[in-house]
Amino acid sequence: MTDSTPSHIATDTAPTTALGLGPDELEEIDNILDDLRSRGEEIPQWEFCDGFLTAVICSRRPIPPAEYLPMLLGDGAELDVAAGDPLPLLPAFADAGQQARFMELWERRRNEVEIQLDAKVESLDDDRTFQPEAMDMRGAVASLTDEQRAEMGDDQEVPSFGQVWALGFMFAVENWPEDWAAPRDKEAAQWLDEALTSIVALTEDDTGKPEVCIYSEDGPPSTSQARVDAFGEAIWAVYDLRQLWKSMGPRVETIRKAPEPGRNDPCHCGSGKKYKKCHGA
Repeated sequence: MTDSTPSHIATDTAPTTALGLGPDELEEIDNILDDLRSRGEEIPQWEFCDGFLTAVICSRRPIPPAEYLPMLLGDGAELDVAAGDPLPLLPAFADAGQQARFMELWERRRNEVEIQLDAKVESLDDDRTFQPEAMDMRGAVASLTDEQRAEMGDDQEVPSFGQVWALGFMFAVENWPEDWAAPRDKEAAQWLDEALTSIVALTEDDTGKPEVCIYSEDGPPSTSQARVDAFGEAIWAVYDLRQLWKSMGPRVETIRKAPEPGRNDPCHCGSGKKYKKCHGA
C-alpha cells in the first residue's frame, strides 16, 4: 500500500469495548456445536468457527449469513434469502430456537472482533487487541493425569496451538477465491501475500521444542517460542487484511459494451429500419 501508516495500526476510530462471549457463553456455543455434530460429523469445533468468522469479517466483500452459514455448517449451497429476510432453519440445527441462539452468540463475537480490528492498537498487550479463540490443546492434554490421558487413547492427533483457528480462517479464504484474489497494485498484492503467509504458517504443525504452556502458567511446556511468535504475527496479519480490504472496497465488476450493429444492419429495436436510420442516427 502507498499509505505510510504501519500495517498493524488500524486507521479508523472505533469503540473500544464490545459485549463479547464470556466463559459460560463459550461453553454454551461449544455445547450447541456438540449437539449439531451429533447430526452431522462434519460440524467443526468453535476454534475453527472463530477463524472462519474472522476471515469473513476481513473479506473484501461483505458476505451475508445466507452465503457463509451453509458453507460452515451445511452443504455449502447458498440460501435463497432476500436481503433483510430471516434465515430459514438449517438442517444442522435441532429447531429454530437453537439456531437463533447460535446466531445471537455468533453476532456478539462478530461485533467484538470487528470493534477490536478497527481499534487503533500498537501492542499485543493492549486489552483492546484482537485475540483469536485459539486453544492450547497440547497444553490441556499434557496437564491431564496419566489416567485421564489413558482414557483418551494414543490414536488421537492433538493439534498445535492456533492450528485449528488458522485452518478455519483459510477455509473461508479458499471458498471465496475471487474475494481474496490479489489486487493489481503490486504493493497491495505483496501486503496480502505476506499477511496470508503468516496465517498459513499456523496451519502447520508446531515441531519446535516445547518451551511454554499457553493453557496454564504452571503447566508443562507444550508450545515452542517460535509458535508463540508466529501466533503474534498472525494477529497483526489479520489487522493488515482488515485494513487492506477496507481501504480498497469491494471488487468492481468490469462492464463491457456489447458491439454495435453495422450501420446497414437492421436495428436491434425491431423497427424494421436500418440501424443508421434508427438508433444509430
